[in-house]
Amino acid sequence: MFIDKTEKETILKPLQVVIGIVERKQTLPILSNVLIEKDADKIRFTATDLEIQISTNINKTSSDQETFAITVGGKKIQDILRILPDQSQVSVEIKENKAIIKYNKSKFSLQTLPAQDFPKLSNQLENAKKIVLSQTKLKNLLESVHYAMAQQDVRYYLNGVLLIIDNDKLKVVATDGHRLAYNEGKIEGKHEKTEIILPRKAVAELCKLLSDSEDIVELEFTSQQVKAVFSDVVLVSKVIEGKFPDYERVIPKYTNQLIMDRTLIQQALQRAAILSNEKFRGVRFVLTEKNLSIISSNSEQEEAQEEIETEYHGEALDIGFNINYLLDGLNNIESGHVVLSFGDPNSSILITHPENKEFRYVVMPMRI
Repeated sequence: MFIDKTEKETILKPLQVVIGIVERKQTLPILSNVLIEKDADKIRFTATDLEIQISTNINKTSSDQETFAITVGGKKIQDILRILPDQSQVSVEIKENKAIIKYNKSKFSLQTLPAQDFPKLSNQLENAKKIVLSQTKLKNLLESVHYAMAQQDVRYYLNGVLLIIDNDKLKVVATDGHRLAYNEGKIEGKHEKTEIILPRKAVAELCKLLSDSEDIVELEFTSQQVKAVFSDVVLVSKVIEGKFPDYERVIPKYTNQLIMDRTLIQQALQRAAILSNEKFRGVRFVLTEKNLSIISSNSEQEEAQEEIETEYHGEALDIGFNINYLLDGLNNIESGHVVLSFGDPNSSILITHPENKEFRYVVMPMRI
């Protein structure tokens, strides 16, 4: 018996940790599989897509001392376990290249592939640098910028988050060329300045798997690879090679500032978005003395206009922005108020957080 009778959640929980990087259809069939390794005291689950690898452990649920390793279709075994009733008792047996899952009188026979063919990522962490911080701090930093990453951009270095370890700070930056998000937090110790670009998929998995707790996450990194160890999870990822844009030049310093109720402007933009152009998603900000007009229109000559009273006393402005980009920033700020800063009618908007002076979100203007 590979796994003795145990509650389905015992197997399902580690599967759900690693399954996010598994695709059903792969050029290499074994990449659709999860590697399950059993040794004297634990069972390890591992998945990879050749760029990123995630592993997690559970305590052994079988009394025999035999060590064993198989690979089995990750999504299939997850789907079978998920659909079984809660608290179901299941067992897993290996027979003639098949993994047999048993529940009461039900039996599911899944094809396996040899464990020795599973392509684990090679270790490229020799002489790695290391930082330690809380899981909640790393999660909050990544979540505060991840929405500004590019998606499948030919400028491959934009398809991820730049991590900058500088003395006692961890800085995070993401940009797709149209907007940029920046944040930073304190870390323990003094560290030589180092920069790595963490790929989009690794960022998404870390945001999903890190807990909102003070439990520690250890980050090890070289110019080729990064490794995150937290709870019972080990995530290893290749890093993106390339020169990230000079983010400091993009972040403006404006004196024209407007403090606004975040929910008020967020809801006004959500209403205006309904009648914005479906392709270009443009919205106009018209700022006059003590008033902000938010105006959107579409190709069917429909228009939305929202008026918000403000404490604005600067130069009158009429600027266009992508409404989705503005909402992305507002949706990811946990504060009752936001600060909007403006330059001239051809300049970007800077959105900041009154309670977190380090966070900055820049959206470039667009012609409407």
